[in-house]
Amino acid sequence: MKTAEIRSRFLEFFRARGHTIVPSSTLVPANDPTLLFTNSGMVQFKNVFLGSEKPGYVRAADVQRCLRAGGKHNDLDSVGYTARHHTFFEMLGNWSFGDYFKREAIAWAWELLTAEFKLPAERLWVTVYHTDDEAYAIWRDEIGVPAGRIVRIGDNKGAPYASDNFWQMADTGPCGPCTEIFYDHGPGVAGGPPGAADADGDRYIEIWNLVFMQFDRAADGTLTPLPAPCVDTGMGLERLAAVLQGVHSNYEIDLFRHLIQAAAKLTGTTDHENKSLRVIADHIRACAFLIVDGVLPSNEGRGYVLRRIVRRALRHGWMLGVRGDFFWKMVAPLVEQMGEAYPELAQKQALVEQALRAEEQRFGETLEHGMRVFDEVAAKAGKTIPGAEAFRLYDTYGFPVDLTADIARERGLAVDMAGFEAAMEEQRERARAASQFEAKAQIPAELASALAPTAFLGYETLLADACEVLAIVRGGRKVDALADGEEGIVILDRTPFYAESGGQVGDTGALAAGEGRFEVADTQKLGGVFHGHVGRWRGSAPLRAGARVRAAVDAERRRAIVLNHSATHLLHAALRKVLGEHVQQKGSLVAPERLRFDFSHFQPIGTEDLRRIEDLVNAEIRRNVEAEVRHMGYKDALAFGAMALFGEKYGDEVRVLRMGDFSTELCGGTHVGRTGDIGLFKIVGEGGVAAGVRRIEALTGAGALAYVADEERRLAEAAGLLSAGSGDVVDKLRQLLERQKRLERELESLKAKAAGSAVQDLVGQAREVGGIRVVAARVDGLDAKALREGVDTLKQKLGDCVVLLAAAADGKAALVGGVHGAALGRVKAGDVVAQVARQIGGKGGGRPDMAQGGGNDTPALDAALRALPEWVAARLG
Repeated sequence: MKTAEIRSRFLEFFRARGHTIVPSSTLVPANDPTLLFTNSGMVQFKNVFLGSEKPGYVRAADVQRCLRAGGKHNDLDSVGYTARHHTFFEMLGNWSFGDYFKREAIAWAWELLTAEFKLPAERLWVTVYHTDDEAYAIWRDEIGVPAGRIVRIGDNKGAPYASDNFWQMADTGPCGPCTEIFYDHGPGVAGGPPGAADADGDRYIEIWNLVFMQFDRAADGTLTPLPAPCVDTGMGLERLAAVLQGVHSNYEIDLFRHLIQAAAKLTGTTDHENKSLRVIADHIRACAFLIVDGVLPSNEGRGYVLRRIVRRALRHGWMLGVRGDFFWKMVAPLVEQMGEAYPELAQKQALVEQALRAEEQRFGETLEHGMRVFDEVAAKAGKTIPGAEAFRLYDTYGFPVDLTADIARERGLAVDMAGFEAAMEEQRERARAASQFEAKAQIPAELASALAPTAFLGYETLLADACEVLAIVRGGRKVDALADGEEGIVILDRTPFYAESGGQVGDTGALAAGEGRFEVADTQKLGGVFHGHVGRWRGSAPLRAGARVRAAVDAERRRAIVLNHSATHLLHAALRKVLGEHVQQKGSLVAPERLRFDFSHFQPIGTEDLRRIEDLVNAEIRRNVEAEVRHMGYKDALAFGAMALFGEKYGDEVRVLRMGDFSTELCGGTHVGRTGDIGLFKIVGEGGVAAGVRRIEALTGAGALAYVADEERRLAEAAGLLSAGSGDVVDKLRQLLERQKRLERELESLKAKAAGSAVQDLVGQAREVGGIRVVAARVDGLDAKALREGVDTLKQKLGDCVVLLAAAADGKAALVGGVHGAALGRVKAGDVVAQVARQIGGKGGGRPDMAQGGGNDTPALDAALRALPEWVAARLG
């Protein structure tokens, strides 16, 4: 049974049992800063489990693409060394949100495996959490699995949860006991059943995990029952395909066979069992889907993880003898295998190829040199690569430390990771950012399920009376009141405050109650549907839950934010018109004082294109068209021409913002009434923030006018300094620069004459040592070029000679040495320079006949020059 058929039959099985088929979410979790990547099927349903999101269905099934190559779940180091570890994998899942529970989930899992997929029942084993008597009884008494093949797993020491058969996505959040289904590959494979001492063998392989979500785990470990228990199942498509196709390793299934054959052809490898081919086949899936989902290689965050995966694949290509580019050519075979199931992969094939090719060329230039350095380091390292050397490979040659560790492991070496961490210093913070994301304020599950979503009034008004305080959260827990000076999060039944989302910062302002005032410093979205007013209470009496408050947004600040947000939409459209349809938003900041817009593009934007982009935006502002808002179904919005952003999560009904025929996007932010309200748009910066990602910074409204006024002031000041009118500044500057160049040429000529004169004087001062004429002199006022020319002149005039000239300025000394004629075989110029440089705290080196260096201008310099003839005499014997 082909992999594509397994996907299809799984979904159809559950569709027939009342499940809504949900498309895979992206690898970048939407609106969830607590996760680096989507690492399991339940990520997109997190708020549903918490009770804060109502999806419109109670049963669902999907095939979710997942990535485990960073953060808490990281399988990158194991890929290539085991039969079942992957960076990218597909998770088959069925879900119940307060509908069916253990009995139905277990029965359908058994039916699918034994009746639909025809797996022999006697080869299936199951595990249950050690206290889950209900699941145990269902398996034994209703399904008929013999008690000898049902294993209780878990922590029997009374801990509130255990890692085995008690599942949780992160340190906090939804969790619960689970039951796992294992397939027995037979006695020909080593390993014991689950729970046995030799369970880590490969004979019994877990293929399906049924999680029964019953609890919400708080930061202190407390387990609170969820209001509506749910079912979350996950079955690895690759593992199931291996079982159904009668192979032991995931890399032997049809999908991987195709990719491995393609990799073998590109690398000229005949041994299809080579582990490097497996690494390449695995990594192309992860890299391609990350780029499809909006991630590009960079030195931080998700982009850094992608770069690590790409470079690991390239290193394995290097091991197979590839010295040109090859990895990007794996995209086409991948599209052949997975393009039908994931149309976005086929649609973005050219972008994926372009991004991978650029990264491959960038790293390919240094890989071979870096590998030579690694060989040198390994030869001297003994059993451990020093941390400082691992850091040098990272810092100079772009080797992520796990790549160095991967190479070392193959040669039986270890890496001094503690030393690497110590050497990395500031760069360590960047690496840490690749595996940690700060969690923002969260709402307890029991509170989320009890509250109605906050009604947002901020599209129509910035002031609302008699808003009820539904709840107060402090330190992650619900509290009854806030005393004077205490910080907390206030949740209202309705509010005009916009909660940070889509790049737009949260509103600030105040909530007034009686004589007291809650100073709102930020507004955050909690659980996807609640507006959390973050701030501090000031009042003689406490602010209590149930109180009525007057909510007032800082109106001037909101108006400035609105101008910048609408301008980002116009900017996005202008970028696509000028640069091309490949441009996609990669992030934005919409603040009151400025806007920042990150987008996909592979090269700097020229001055003329920047001017065209700015002119297009300002033309739309002058048109003063209506900023029209419509509400419609998601599919209808796409048909309407609206652009959706990758990484954003949209509901069944969406808000569409259209500004004339220029820009149409899905957006829940606040905007101007007409484009003319923006007033003026001015680009103030453009640059790269990562490979393939550019950033534009701009100002609007009063901020843009102030910027233009400041530029005019600077121009007037420059004109005054040049004694010219504002319109003549460029011509006047050009004249000054031409005059400066002429004077510099004249100065160079004078220096050359002075150097020539000084050199003539030095010829007569040469001292003969063993038939070799030696000159060691200080000639201040000459630059490095003049020193080199002086040394060359002396070499020609003196014949068999050793020459060292020094010049000092600003406390630093420059040294140039030369050796000529019969002295060449006996003295090296690099040694001559190094001898003097060492005595003045410097260093130097170069060719045998010419070298240069430097150090500090101290009294030791003159002494070293005086002593040089004796040093030459000693070298000559």
